[in-house]
Amino acid sequence: MKSVAEIVGSLTSSPTGGGQEGAVYFLGIGGIGMSALARYFNSKGIAVSGYDKTETTLCKQLSEEGIKIHYEDNVELIDKNAKLVIYTPAVPKDHRELNYYQQHNYTVVKRSDVLGAITASGFNICVAGTHGKTTTSTMVAHILRHSGYGCNAFLGGIAVNYNSNFWSSEKNVSVAEADEYDRSFLKLSPDVAIISSMDADHLDIYGTAENMEQAFIDFAAKIKPGGLLISKHGLKRHDDLKAPHHITYDVQNDKADVNAYNIRISNGSYVLM
Repeated sequence: MKSVAEIVGSLTSSPTGGGQEGAVYFLGIGGIGMSALARYFNSKGIAVSGYDKTETTLCKQLSEEGIKIHYEDNVELIDKNAKLVIYTPAVPKDHRELNYYQQHNYTVVKRSDVLGAITASGFNICVAGTHGKTTTSTMVAHILRHSGYGCNAFLGGIAVNYNSNFWSSEKNVSVAEADEYDRSFLKLSPDVAIISSMDADHLDIYGTAENMEQAFIDFAAKIKPGGLLISKHGLKRHDDLKAPHHITYDVQNDKADVNAYNIRISNGSYVLM
């Protein structure tokens, strides 16, 4: 059986797009992370369709972009030509469509597996943190896009500037929000990793704050040789965050490697004087 990376590679390498021979189906397509992946495959000319429980504004936008979505758990409505089925853990285990795909030997994987496969061969800036990661990843991706350098962006929110949570680039550079839920970020391969915070969260998954902190330590250990970790100054267990290169930041704390000072407001904007 082909690996997820091999399937993603075969789908996206076709010069004419996937068509029905390269279809991708999403279970929970309206989720913020799932929809970014749906837009990624759709941008490659691959036939994308999916299910969601509720028709949201985001689902309507996906439909307007040419993605077929239905809102009934009905096996008769699924794409049986799908080469890859992507699901979110929010889909219940007794979901009929999910069970059909699993019982008929389709390749059925989580969103994190696919994002990991997409970014495996590129240069990746991965932004993690129990809070702040959506804002930070959006700012980083905006700077790269607005400067003309370019990047692929997989965001955990809708960027107001572009009314989207995804955009593509010819450069094999990705900015990805690194989600700690279910240890998903451990499937990424960062060249640059950012950790904005490590507060106790998702204890239904981790059990203890210590286990959650360990996951962030393990995430930092995933940084490629020669890579860079940028972390908020003062994080708990800072000394356990190991990386080839490591710098810290803070707003006005001069003990951090990078900080701002003499911040002023001028004409409604923050400036450094």
